[in-house]
Parts: sequence; C-alpha cells; structure tokens
Amino acid sequence: MVKKSLILVMGALLLIPCLLDAISVSEIMKKMEQMQDQGVDISAKAVLTHQKVRQGVKIYESLFFRRDSDDSFLIIMTSPEVEKGNGYLRVGDNFWMYRRNTRTFQHISRDEEISGTDAKAGDFEKRKFTELYRPVTDKGNREIMTEEMLGKKPVYRFEVIAKVNDVTYPKEIYWVEKENFLPLKVESYSLSGTLMQTAYYPKYTQIQGKYIFLQGLFVDEFEKGNKTILELSGISLDKLDNSLFTKAYLENLSK
Repeated sequence: MVKKSLILVMGALLLIPCLLDAISVSEIMKKMEQMQDQGVDISAKAVLTHQKVRQGVKIYESLFFRRDSDDSFLIIMTSPEVEKGNGYLRVGDNFWMYRRNTRTFQHISRDEEISGTDAKAGDFEKRKFTELYRPVTDKGNREIMTEEMLGKKPVYRFEVIAKVNDVTYPKEIYWVEKENFLPLKVESYSLSGTLMQTAYYPKYTQIQGKYIFLQGLFVDEFEKGNKTILELSGISLDKLDNSLFTKAYLENLSK
C-alpha cells in the first residue's frame, strides 16, 4: 500500500542547508512541505516491482508526468503488454482512468489502485502536509519529538495524526534526516493503531539544485510478505506542454 508520503517524494525536493537549534515538529513539517512545493514540472520513468505472497513478482513500467503549478499529473502504462496504453489523468479536481481496449474514461476516486498494485491514484497528488496532519502533543500540549540515529544518519522522529478524513492513514511516524529534512522512513497506522505499512526512502539524487527521490521500499505489515519497490529514472525538470494533461493526448498515444 504505497502511502501518501509518495506525494512528498514523487515531487522535486529542495535542499535546505541549515537547521535551527530548537526546531519544532510544526517547523519540520513546514520545511518538508516547502521541499515539495516547487512549482516545477517533472517527468520520469517509473518502475513498480510488486511482490505478493502466492502470486510471485510482477513488474509494472510507466511514464510519469506532473505539473506542480496546478497539481496535474499523467501516468501512462508501458509494460506489461496487458496494461500498455492504459493511463491515469488528473486535472483540477477530476481523476480519470483510461482503458485502451475500450477507449473509455472513467471517473475514479483517490483510493483507486494503479493497475492492480498497491499504489493509489491519490498517492500522486501534491497536497499540503500541514493541511492533512498535525503533530502529536503531550499533556502539556508540547509537540513530541526525539533525536535518534537511523543507521548512520541523525534523524528527527515524530508522530502525526490526520486533521482530515480523506487520507490513506490517520496516523504516521516519521524519521526525517536532520541535515536536509528528507524523509528516510515512515510507519503508517490504521485508526485502531495497527501498523499497516513501513516505507523506506534510501536513494535521492540532486538535479538543478533539487533533491529527487529515486527509490522507495514499501513493506506491507498487514499482509506479511507483500512489498513494493518504486524506482524512478530518466528524470527531467523541463517544462511540460499543456497538451500532455488532456484526454486527447492520452487517447492519441493508444492509437
């Protein structure tokens, strides 16, 4: 179940070199939010390697385009053959799923699975972190945060809970690298407190002064043995033509 934090890592992430001595969770969340709110275009090849118990490993390849200025995105499936030409388009508040064999568009919700994988359509939105979640506080209303080591990297560890209902997970715990505010690990919980997924983000690259996510591992903690690896390559921040984010463009690709 690829989580909402894919919204943070699929976008361009800005390097922030300095850190206040006494920083709060709210300030860290704002820094993370600033890192994804760049107003740039991004295109990349995305490969999802999906491992499911008793079903083996399936690999899905796609082309991914997004425009941060108006939160539009387009996903075009290129492999396997049965999925080739299918696509997903978001423009404004509208989500569409396109099916090549019927040449039809269908309105979908944020919870729609992408080609039968654990990725959801809503995972590719760019929604403001601070509008979705708030920090957990103690009895004195002080934000709770600890400084730890994740492997060899010093991190901030903190917990957030949802402020709105339409999120995939109502509670999450973050391990954020102190040096640059990049999320390295996220645990996602259900409303009852059950750990549903653990996500790891081990690889980033820097393009045009921005950090870009390269690889993520998403471990299904509810159905043990299931996991998904997401890898990006061929990343470009060049401006995208408006015609990309149209039904006509997606239809023409499938002809």
